[in-house]
Amino acid sequence: MRSRSLLLLLALFSSPLLAAELAPGAREEARDMFEKVIAFKTSQGLAQVPAMAAYLSDRLRSAGFDEKDIHILPVGETASLVVRYRGRGKPKPVLLLAHMDVVTANPAEWQRDPFKLIEEDGYFFGRGTSDVKSEIVAITTAFMRLRRAGFQPQRDLIIAFTGDEETTQATARDLVERHRELIDADFALNGDGGGGSFAEDTGKAQLFYLQGAEKSYATFELTARNPGGHSSQPRHDNAIYELADALKALQAHQFPVRWNEWTLGSFAAAGPATGGDLGAAMSRFAADPSDATASARIAREHAYVGRTRTTCVATMLKGGHAENALAQTAAATVNCRIFPGTRWEDVRSDLQRVVGDKVEVKQAGRAFDSVASPLRNDVLKAVTDAVHSVYPGIPIVPDQASYYTDGSVLRAAGIPTYGVSGIFSKESDNFAHGLNERLEIRAFYNSLVYWERLIRNVASSK
Repeated sequence: MRSRSLLLLLALFSSPLLAAELAPGAREEARDMFEKVIAFKTSQGLAQVPAMAAYLSDRLRSAGFDEKDIHILPVGETASLVVRYRGRGKPKPVLLLAHMDVVTANPAEWQRDPFKLIEEDGYFFGRGTSDVKSEIVAITTAFMRLRRAGFQPQRDLIIAFTGDEETTQATARDLVERHRELIDADFALNGDGGGGSFAEDTGKAQLFYLQGAEKSYATFELTARNPGGHSSQPRHDNAIYELADALKALQAHQFPVRWNEWTLGSFAAAGPATGGDLGAAMSRFAADPSDATASARIAREHAYVGRTRTTCVATMLKGGHAENALAQTAAATVNCRIFPGTRWEDVRSDLQRVVGDKVEVKQAGRAFDSVASPLRNDVLKAVTDAVHSVYPGIPIVPDQASYYTDGSVLRAAGIPTYGVSGIFSKESDNFAHGLNERLEIRAFYNSLVYWERLIRNVASSK
């Protein structure tokens, strides 16, 4: 039932709309800001996020935002930036989320300077062009244009730019735990999730993914222990062999099939477009998620197995202390991506049951639980209108991410969050976190139109 209702909603909000216009000089202003923020080396350890936050603050002040509504909140070497666009006070605010930090980029490995915005062959190149300094620019310049134009929102609008999404997410947790009054909102729109796709052959816009759920993240250490001894006197109980047995048991284990309205809607839309036996399995799963044959077929595809269940995989090994001694300990790191609504402690308990009592399973590092956001008609309508202002008539598809962003922190804190990136790209142009990251120039300028329209929409929604 949920799947059919969702498809009716998608059809309802898929009518073409006229393209929006930007104010004169908007493209040039955004291009200049894009060049400047790409130049900030905001990867971990370089302490440049506060400088970028100060630059953005100065630009927003120049557009008329009051000092009392601009907050740079330090956390160690990094910081977050919170800016409030005051409205008439009703209803509850909307939060606009993105992150200022980027993944480390070694200039020696790139073909171009990663911290210089370079225009070439229809693309912008540079670290952060797609993940996600383009969204920082689109949201910031939209705030500036709207303020200069005298736009008065019905509700407050709040920018929350974090400073370490790619690493520890300490700034996002700091916002919800220590500064909740600054960022408390009815819901959040996340520039670091969702987004659209261009066709590989024609370059035309195909789909827009509205993301309402993310998997959570937990890492565990599996450890086998043994008194050890001389390698000339092998024991039946051997830490390395016991760990190997545990890992083979983990390899064979499949967590239960799970679903929500986001995954069912995504498979319903993707099935016909995918075609073949995989597409047929997606369609059957969307219609009946208890169809074991359909879920088994989907699980054979590494790109989709994470959409239907929790997954855990061994990623690192260590063990032994000398080549001529029996290992006293052997350990493996296991990384889990957990389906929304599943507690990480339950996953740990399940892993312990799977590997048996000869191997200990302990949490290693930070773990958190994730929940899905409700599919809200007002958010769907606002996003659909904004997308169609640039790409008329394309389908709006619900989506759940197999990765996680700062949106997971907000959801866990009770703020429904929706991935609504304005960026469109071809699958072959996905170089986020990799070498020679790039973004189509047309996609960047179109995102300016999209974000201004989206902010106007949610500013007056009830």
